[in-house]
Amino acid sequence: MLPLRLVLLSLLIAANTVLHVLPLLLVALVKALLPFERVRRASNPVLTGLAESWIGVNNWMMGRFTGTRVDVQEDAVLQVDGHYLVLANHQSWVDILVLQKVFNRRIPLLRFFLKRQLFWVPLLGLAWWALDFPFMGRYTPKQVARRPELARRDTEATRRACEKFRAIPVAIMNFVEGTRFTPGKHATQGAPYRHLLKPKSGGVAFVLDAMGEGLHAILDVTIAYPGGRPSMMDLLADRVPAVRVHLRQRPIPDELLRGDYQNDRAFRARFQQWMNGLWQEKDADMARLLADQPA
Repeated sequence: MLPLRLVLLSLLIAANTVLHVLPLLLVALVKALLPFERVRRASNPVLTGLAESWIGVNNWMMGRFTGTRVDVQEDAVLQVDGHYLVLANHQSWVDILVLQKVFNRRIPLLRFFLKRQLFWVPLLGLAWWALDFPFMGRYTPKQVARRPELARRDTEATRRACEKFRAIPVAIMNFVEGTRFTPGKHATQGAPYRHLLKPKSGGVAFVLDAMGEGLHAILDVTIAYPGGRPSMMDLLADRVPAVRVHLRQRPIPDELLRGDYQNDRAFRARFQQWMNGLWQEKDADMARLLADQPA
């Protein structure tokens, strides 16, 4: 029965995507072709509502057709009209569905920084474009060393995205490790954490610099899979018994809002020290969640 289950669930997910993305693109085209402030203000809640409905149906299917239990420990007061920077560890594509299940209609729509190549994913790429998800180059250190202007492109893309978000409730999502955790990557990095890769501070610093006091809190999310890191296929096949999530709301340190991460070495060192301290705490949270110990 597994092949039939996978086919039927895939068809349901595809149908939900088509039913929501097509009207979403229509509204986005109206917004783009009629660039008046009144049209823009009227379009934004419609686009957000369609995206939240899309996520809501996916959440319903996850609850109806799988036995996956999502246990959430919360140390936060969430606001649907808040302005958040959301930081999380990254182990699987399932992380995105978990975050959407935890946050949908409880905080503003999560917006991710995406690799530019993902724009070409059928339907989804256009949907992310319509919802103003920022697309980034994600250049390697070697590429940046040869062409320093590439780093400035991503910095400017971050600033343009953040300027759009200043006037609306927003939740900017950042997987700080920059890639999904695997034992091989962990060994190659020589990461000082048992369950995490090294955090990359630059993207977080750029968002805090661009948004300034427009953000009122950090939502620090730790995601653990006691049964092992799952694939999306594992989720559809109902092979993910439990997900454990710890959500902690953190204030944004004032001293991190004013500084030049790229050019000020002392500021960069302080910022990285703060991020490393946060990641040490997250590593301890991961160990506790995997051991099913109370907070």
